[in-house]
Amino acid sequence: MPSTKKTLHFMSSALATSISVGLIGYGMSAQWVKTTMECAQENSDYYNGSAVITLTLFDGIIERASCPLFGATDKFQVIPTLAGREIASVVLQGLVICLLALCLLFSACSILISLYNSVSNPYETYMGPVGVYICSSLSACLSVIVLILFVVNVTATNMAETFVEKYTEGVPVKLKGKASEMQVGYYLVIPYTVLSLIAIALIYTYEHAAYTRKKEQQKPTEDAPMDLTMY
Repeated sequence: MPSTKKTLHFMSSALATSISVGLIGYGMSAQWVKTTMECAQENSDYYNGSAVITLTLFDGIIERASCPLFGATDKFQVIPTLAGREIASVVLQGLVICLLALCLLFSACSILISLYNSVSNPYETYMGPVGVYICSSLSACLSVIVLILFVVNVTATNMAETFVEKYTEGVPVKLKGKASEMQVGYYLVIPYTVLSLIAIALIYTYEHAAYTRKKEQQKPTEDAPMDLTMY
């Protein structure tokens, strides 16, 4: 059976990772970004309308006021709406969702490995501390990539404009002044990353302490006089 200290460290690592999974699971269903734009008819220079797009990872709501003529509120599915209209946005949005799914998978593996180590003494294989390091590191790295890709999709592509153009009742419009504000779903990825790193730190702390203790136990023998070590 493992020592109490080892059990506590690996259980704490599993707990940190479990909390991170709960956060990212909730975040995937929450709002990620809110984008506002000024709107005008194509033949007018007077931007008297506005459009507000609120997105989760999978669906969204567009609220139009005098854009282009009247106002309305419409709900839509993100990827089906973008398909065939904005290829770059579809690819980036799909990547974000796939990477988050991988984050959940690697986090689940990290939890299982941590729990296994808390009740047993496996050899130094992928089922030991190395497994936690690999899984949690991948989770942290992929989550950082998600943060970057989503911002790129919101700011560097015409994703928001595509949603507005689809729901302007076939009337051409001009859009300007796009401003995006990240929402709770996006920001929950940050504590997920931090907790994944904390899970690694907990295991590393135990491993470092165990290694130091082992070296200290060997030191008296290494420092003993030669004539004593011969007997």
